[in-house]
Parts: sequence; C-alpha cells; structure tokens
Amino acid sequence: MTLVNRRLAPLCIAWLLALPAADSTAQQPSLFDRWDADGDGKLTRQEVPEGARRLFDRVDTDGDGTLSREEDSAFRNRRPPAARAESRVAAAIRVEADIPYAGTDNPRQRLDLFLPKSPEGDGPLPVVVFIHGGAWRAGDRRGGWGRVAPYVESGHYAGVSVGYRLTDEAIWPAQIHDCKAAIRWIRANAAKYRIDSERIGVFGSSAGGHLVAMLGTSGDVKELEGDLGEHDSASSRVACVVDEFGPSELLAMGQYPSRMNHDAADSPESLLIGGAIQENKDLARAASPITYVSADDPPFLMIHGTEDPLVPFNQSERLRDALKAAGVEALLIPIEGGGHGGFRNPEVPERTRRFFDKHLRGEAAEIPTSPLE
Repeated sequence: MTLVNRRLAPLCIAWLLALPAADSTAQQPSLFDRWDADGDGKLTRQEVPEGARRLFDRVDTDGDGTLSREEDSAFRNRRPPAARAESRVAAAIRVEADIPYAGTDNPRQRLDLFLPKSPEGDGPLPVVVFIHGGAWRAGDRRGGWGRVAPYVESGHYAGVSVGYRLTDEAIWPAQIHDCKAAIRWIRANAAKYRIDSERIGVFGSSAGGHLVAMLGTSGDVKELEGDLGEHDSASSRVACVVDEFGPSELLAMGQYPSRMNHDAADSPESLLIGGAIQENKDLARAASPITYVSADDPPFLMIHGTEDPLVPFNQSERLRDALKAAGVEALLIPIEGGGHGGFRNPEVPERTRRFFDKHLRGEAAEIPTSPLE
C-alpha cells in the first residue's frame, strides 16, 4: 500500500472536501467538468470552490495559473482515504451529512448539518447557512464545509451547507425552491438540533450569492416558495444575508465589461431561466433578487471585487442602492482590483464574522465598508 506524505495529507483532505457525495456521481458530470464553468477544459482559481481554492498553487504544478485535467487527476490520486483523515471537522464538529430536506431521493436536494461538540452555553445556537456557487451549473455543497467550519468550531454557531438542483437538471425557479425548502427544514427541525429558528443567517458566493440574496428579498413572495418537503407551513425567511459577488439584476449584467456575453443563449444566466435573458425579460426579472426588494428585508452585507470579470461590480452596487432606498441596512465592501472571489485579505472573513455576530448573536459591532485590497 502506498503511503501518503503526512504533511500533504491535510491538504489532500481539504481538496477532497470539495468532492461530491458518493451517491451522486452516477447522475452528475465529472467534478472537473462541473467546476469548469466556461467549458474551456481548464480550471481557473475562480472556478475552484472556496473550500479547495487555497490548494490551487500546489495542484498547479506547471505554474501556468490554470489547472489541467491531468494536474487535477494527479493531485486527487495522491489523497489518502477519507476514513484515515484527521480533519479539524472531526476534531471539533459533529456532522450529519446527506440530509434529504426536500423529501426526495435526489442527491442534490440534500444538506449537511454541522454542530459544535462543545457548544457555548445552554441555549439554542444561531445557524449560518452556506450556499455554493458554480454558475448554477456546477459546484457542490461539500465546497461549503470549509466556509462554515470556523463558525461552528467556535461553539457559537451551528452550520449548514446546502445543495440544490443545477441547470443541467432543472431551470428556474427550481434552485430557489430548493433553497427555501432547506431553510424550512432547518426551522422545522430547530428544536431537535438546538438551533434558534429565528436566527438563521445565509451566505454564498457567485451563484450562491444570488441565491442567498433571493432568500433575503423574497421572504414574502409566495410564488417562489414551491411545495417541496414536509414543512410547507414553516417560514423561509432569514435573519441576515452575506452576498459575495452574486448577480442581482440579470438584465443589466451585459451592460458592463465582462469576460463573457451574459446576453448569449448559452450564458449561465440564460441557462438558468431556460432562454436568452434579453428575449425572456419577464423570466429574467423574476429570477433577479432586486425585483423583490422591500422594506421588510433583512440586513445585507455584500462583498465584491471591483474588477470582477464574470459578475460586474455594479451588480452589488445596484442591489445595495435598491435596499437602501427601501430603508434596509445594506453594506457593500469593495475589494479594490479584486476579481471573482479568491480574496486573501483576512479582513474579509473578519468583517463577515462581525456582521453575523451583530445580527445573529446580538453583539455590538461596527462593520467598516472601507475598500480592501
């Protein structure tokens, strides 16, 4: 049996956390193809899920700034068996994985629940819910493990990572129906897991940012609830939203410089609604969080790179302005010169934590909106 370098093992395990659930592989394209959002046969740093992105440079053995199939395969083949991994998740967190929140056997309609082994206090914990990105056509809930782990490790929070149907399987509004069913499941099972049903915060990046923004603005929109799961009497409202560079107004995405033609019939946005967005304007508006902004929306924090080549920075500016005009707390942190994620400044997660601590734990906190680099 080949032995794995002990120093490499934790890194391989972190890459492994982005793998899909074992029972989903027969129904989904290869993970490489699911991450390859623009279909060019290579992975950029931005296309790799956040939970595995810190390993990018080690996987990129030729140093060209992209990952080939061969590099990806070579790295995965060096990983140790998951059963032998000593991860930080196992050390401090109890995981209940693959929970079918929608009452179906669809592997994408599942969530992973994370509970601290040493929770703070005796009362119910607030919960942070992560929704992954991937242009609505790639990504996996396992990519959220690394995002929720720091909150759960602290003992102050429970955590959830949500999967949802991608556009190779279903078009809008299936994605928000899934996310709302997941929130309803969390609320309906709050007492069982010692979760505070009134303190549910959501965060997500890119397409996940779009979906959490939609959760925040459409809490009162019955047409977007769907009828999934056994808990249709529960509310899908959330207490606060962290939207990381998510689209907010689909019809306006093509008005600003971008690496892709958002109005094309094969753009991620067009695939989401089932047709070219400029030829299906009513559908595009119905899939835009900005359409549903109202005065009773929860507080928002948005984080966005000013040079984002995929989702124009103006998308977050538009949503911030609309929320503020409605009287909703809306903060936007620009990442100067930043692209589509991959932000390395430690102040980014620090400000995010302050935002959650303020709105989910009641801590007095100021969240600066000064630009970061």
